Amino acid sequence: MVKVLLTGGSGFIAAHIVDILLEHGFDTVVTVRSEEKGKRILEAHANTPKEKLSYVVVKDVAQVGAFDEAVKSSPPFDYVLHTASPFHFNVQDPVKDFLDPAIKGTTGILKAIKAHAPSVKRVVITSSFAAIVNADNHPKVYSEENWNPVTWEEAVDHSKVYRASKTFAEKAAWDFVAKEKPNFDIATINPPLVFGPVVHYLNSLEAINTSNQRVRNIIQGQMKEQIAPSGVYLWVDVRDVALAHVRAIEIEKAGGQRFFVTAGYFSNKDVVEIIRQSHPELESKLPPSDSPSDLPANIYKIDNTRSQEVLGLKYRQLKETISDTVDSLLAVGA
Repeated sequence: MVKVLLTGGSGFIAAHIVDILLEHGFDTVVTVRSEEKGKRILEAHANTPKEKLSYVVVKDVAQVGAFDEAVKSSPPFDYVLHTASPFHFNVQDPVKDFLDPAIKGTTGILKAIKAHAPSVKRVVITSSFAAIVNADNHPKVYSEENWNPVTWEEAVDHSKVYRASKTFAEKAAWDFVAKEKPNFDIATINPPLVFGPVVHYLNSLEAINTSNQRVRNIIQGQMKEQIAPSGVYLWVDVRDVALAHVRAIEIEKAGGQRFFVTAGYFSNKDVVEIIRQSHPELESKLPPSDSPSDLPANIYKIDNTRSQEVLGLKYRQLKETISDTVDSLLAVGA
């Protein structure tokens, strides 16, 4: 049986990856930061045999040797899906609190696999559109060929540190494979804003992912007076992102490739109007229907062909995604 290690198992994307791995028949081991989170995952999959799903605690992914024990397994792992990323509430020192952990968390697991898990054939890494985007000078078309040009000097700016951390972490992974020539290859998944249903057993309204926070804010009436700026205009459904990770280990030719996974454009105005249609009972919380959209008329184009042709993704529509997201947020008390 094919065995997979999934890091960051209690994360928003990872929670959906667990379901797809089990559906596709993989024996799955997840890393979590605490026993409590591991137990919650097992309780939520109570009908799954224990040999099909288990967990191991890795308290701090940025620590040297953090994954050394986690990657050792009998029978050994065939694949690793690395979704874990350092988790900080308070960035005071951008290098120490953000950049170093992001880079070391990624290279750390690759080193551990090379040293202790020679059976692993491929590692799929959750990267981001943040590693692709050039916010100061958008190209005509975004694709996997683009890299965020941020420099280390610019990265210490608090407004750029998140995007920089994703960029440097992904570059470090590709550099590791080029220099160290391990037994495995890698693939990266690069989504923009990720919407979609939250998994109830892991989430509170405070602990939801950043992209879904705007949906929560809308249904709680926080944009009733004025729709907040959309910021990034690209989105994707979490279930499509999760499937992309699993397809990237199932499809041989996915190795050695980046995948820009996006369903297309949106604005906060679009989200509001979908909620108005799908959940009319929330009308009193929503801004007026004549509120303007901030989606630029001459926005950059996108090329997500590789994700469709290699991984076979068929992207969900915004209407389905937002409606399902609202349902899941209402279920946890929004």
